[in-house]
Amino acid sequence: MTAPRVTFYHAPNSRSAGTRGLLEELGVEYDLHVLDFKKNEQRAAPYTAINPMGKVPAIAYRGELVTEQPAVFLFLADLYADKGLAPALDDPLRGPYLRWMVFYGSCFEPAAVDRAMKREPVPPSTSPYGDWDTMFTTLVTQLERGPYMLGERFTAADVLWGTALRWMTMFKLVPALPVVSAYVERVMARPGMQRAAELDEALAATLAA
Repeated sequence: MTAPRVTFYHAPNSRSAGTRGLLEELGVEYDLHVLDFKKNEQRAAPYTAINPMGKVPAIAYRGELVTEQPAVFLFLADLYADKGLAPALDDPLRGPYLRWMVFYGSCFEPAAVDRAMKREPVPPSTSPYGDWDTMFTTLVTQLERGPYMLGERFTAADVLWGTALRWMTMFKLVPALPVVSAYVERVMARPGMQRAAELDEALAATLAA
C-alpha cells in the first residue's frame, strides 16, 4: 500500500537541508512548504501554530506533526521502509542505527555547541555527553570503520551525519580530520544528495530574487 505524501516544512541553507536530502534519497514525492528565514516566517503565524518552536525541519503526516531532526529522519526512513534506508526491527543493525541517530542530538550537537561557545565544561557526571574528547573520539572511531556509519550499509543515519558534519566542518565547529572529510564527501556525492543540493540552490536563488 502506498503511503500518503508528507508535507515538508523547509528553508534552504538550514538544517532542514538534510531532510530534503533524505527525501530525495528515498525517491518519494512530498509536498514542500517553504519558509523564508529572511522574513522570519519560521517564528511567526501561521507556522508557529504548526510548530511553536519555530524550527525546521518539520513533517506533517495524517494530521500529526513530527519535529526534531533525528525524529524526522527515523520517521521518514520507517514510513518508507521499502526503500531500505532503515534496518528493520529484527535486523542486527537496528540497535546501532538507533544508537547513532540518537547520539547526534543527545551527545554530538550539545558538545559541539558548548565547544563553539567556549563554555566552561561541566563535570562529566552531569554532562549529557561526558566530555568533548571522549565524545568526538567515539564518533571518529565509528567513522574509521566505514565506509558508512553502519559499515557497508548506507542508511538514513548517514544522511543525518553527512549533512551535519559538512556544516560543522565548513564553519570550523569540529575538526575536519581526513576521515571526517572523506565521509562527508562520500555521503554528499550520492545522487539524491546532489539532487537535493541543486534544488535548494535554485530555491535559495528564487527567495533572494
